[in-house]
Amino acid sequence: MRVYPTFFRLAFSWMDAERAHKIGFRAIRLAHSCGAGRVLQKFTAPAANLQTQAFGLTFPSPFGLAAGFDKEGHGIEALTELGFGHVEVGTITGQAQPGNPAPRLFRLVEDRAVINRMGFNNDGAAAVAPRLKSARAALQRQHPGVRPIIGVNIGKSKVVGLEDAVSDYLISARSLAPAADYLVVNVSSPNTPGLRLLQDVETLRPLLTAVGEEADNAAGRHVPLLVKIAPDLSDEDIDDVARLALDLKLDGIIATNTTIARTGLSSSPDTVAACGPGGLSGAPLKQRSLEVLARLRNVTGGALTLVSVGGVETAQDVQARLEAGATLVQGYTAFLYEGPFWAARINRLLAKHPSRR
Repeated sequence: MRVYPTFFRLAFSWMDAERAHKIGFRAIRLAHSCGAGRVLQKFTAPAANLQTQAFGLTFPSPFGLAAGFDKEGHGIEALTELGFGHVEVGTITGQAQPGNPAPRLFRLVEDRAVINRMGFNNDGAAAVAPRLKSARAALQRQHPGVRPIIGVNIGKSKVVGLEDAVSDYLISARSLAPAADYLVVNVSSPNTPGLRLLQDVETLRPLLTAVGEEADNAAGRHVPLLVKIAPDLSDEDIDDVARLALDLKLDGIIATNTTIARTGLSSSPDTVAACGPGGLSGAPLKQRSLEVLARLRNVTGGALTLVSVGGVETAQDVQARLEAGATLVQGYTAFLYEGPFWAARINRLLAKHPSRR
C-alpha cells in the first residue's frame, strides 16, 4: 500500500494538479462502477469499535473526507468504499458556476500542501440534490446497520452580493437539506470575494438562523447544522463565533478551512509566489488548526460537536485531534499524496487504540 507515494511522483507530480485530481477521482469512481470497490470494502471498512456518535448520528469512523474533493456528489458511494466514515460534499452554491479560471490548483510537494483558488465550481444545488438522494438511498441499502454519513457544505454564489447572501444560502438549504445527514455553512473560503466578511457575528447570526430554519422545514426533520471557520480569524473572533454557536444551539463547528498565510513553508518563495493567491491547505496548517480546536474546546466546554480539519496526515494526527476535543476529524490534502488506501490505513491504526477518545 505504501507504494503510492512513488506512484504519485512518477504518474502525477509532473501533471497539472487539477487534471491529476480528475483522473484520480475518475479511477475511484470506475472502481465502484465495475464492482471492485465493493470487494475492496471488505478490507477497508472501519472496525466496529470506531463507531462514533455526533449530533444524533452514528458515524462508522470518526475520520472522514473534508469538503472539496467531491464538489458535486458524483462519487459518494465510491469514496465511502475506501473507508471514510463520512463524506462532506461541496462546496455547493445556489447557482451553478464554473469557478475561477484555470490554472487554479497548485501543489507544494516539499510542504505536502496545496494552494487552490477553485472558486466553488459546481453544478448548483438543484442539480446536485438528486445525486445526494440517490447516494443516500444506496448507502442505506448497502449498510443496513451503520452506514457512512453524507455531509453537505454550502456557500454563496459568486454573482450574488453580500446583501443577498442569506436568500442565496436558503436556495441551497431548501434543495439539499432533505438528502443531507448534516449541513455546513461555509463562510470561510478565501476564493469568493467578500465571503469571509460573513464570519462577523452580527452578519453570521441571521444567516445561520435562517439556514437552520429553512433546512429543517425542507427536510421535515432536524438537520444538524454546523459552521466552517477560517484559521485566519483572530482568537477573539474565534471566541465570538463559538459563543454565537452556543447561543444559536448549533450542532457543531468545523475548524478550519484553508489559510491565506504563507509562513513557515519549505518551498522557495518564487515557487509559492508563482502559485498566486488562494487558500493553502495541508501539513503547514497542523499547528494553527490544533490551536483553533483547543480554543473552541475551551469556550464551548464540550457542549457542541467540534470537527477538526487542517494538516491531518496520519492516525496519530487524528488521535491527537480526538484527544484535544474533536469528536470528528477530516482530511483532504494528504489524500492526494497518500493515495486511495489512506483512510483505511488510518482506521486500522485507530482501531488498535480504543482509548483514543
